[in-house]
Amino acid sequence: MDAATPRTDDGRRTYRPEMTDAGLRPAHEVDAVDEYGQRRTGFIAGERALTLFLDDREIVTLMTLGTHPEMLTLGYLLNQRLVPCIESVDAIRVDWGAGRVDVETFERISDLDDKLRHRTVTTGCGQGTVFGRIGDQIEKIRVPRVAVTQSSIYRLLAGISEHNEVYRRAGAVHGCALCEVTDDSDPRIDLFVEDVGRHNAADAISGHMWLNAIDGRSKWFYTTGRLTSEMVIKVAQMQVPILLSRSGVTQRGLELARTIGVVLIARAKGRHFLVYNGADQITFDAIPAQRPGTARQAGSSTSA
Repeated sequence: MDAATPRTDDGRRTYRPEMTDAGLRPAHEVDAVDEYGQRRTGFIAGERALTLFLDDREIVTLMTLGTHPEMLTLGYLLNQRLVPCIESVDAIRVDWGAGRVDVETFERISDLDDKLRHRTVTTGCGQGTVFGRIGDQIEKIRVPRVAVTQSSIYRLLAGISEHNEVYRRAGAVHGCALCEVTDDSDPRIDLFVEDVGRHNAADAISGHMWLNAIDGRSKWFYTTGRLTSEMVIKVAQMQVPILLSRSGVTQRGLELARTIGVVLIARAKGRHFLVYNGADQITFDAIPAQRPGTARQAGSSTSA
């Protein structure tokens, strides 16, 4: 490993497999006809099929914008636990001409057949897939208990909208962000990824974290998509304790968040949010003025 190898906060070098750099542009200019019959030029989101092969074995075809294909592949494999660790991966090679990404490991995965035998189709956009009995393993994970302030939630929401670049131009995508949020400084967006499915964006961030040995315990994870069991599983594997979304929550997602200890905040936009898990960890230091014509019930601000 050379001097350019990523390092952790304590200076340790981290392993980086051989990888291509095959990111695509996310939006494409096209013509459409509006409600007045007038032709207009605008943008649409890209969508490409990328079939993942692991040690010459076809695993899955991912529909993606293609902006971070190597990170998406790495995050997918690690989140699905199809590879034991990043150090087991020798190379990741993306070939858009063939519509495939080939992953080679140093020692061919011995239990791949067993993992592929157990498959769950998830609620992910375009139907995601979870291999193996991940649910049984995930429920044993615990994330650190952290304190959150209401004002820090508002500061993150105020700054996050600036990063929805593809959505503003073309729509049809979800965004996910890895964030550093403190009480004494502006929130920092470490990485914002947009893709046609929120699970793809989350996997790309996971791959980035593993590749660069980023500790998730001090991070927040933001998504524009709904908080399903799949999303809770992904942030739990990253050890991220706070999951925030502008969308809603599913019952299984809430059950897992309660078991694992993930602070679950949904319907978060502007000055509104709903805390479904972890309200006791939040200091309500920026409660908005009471809306006209409504009466706040006792304890309503912390009853999630």
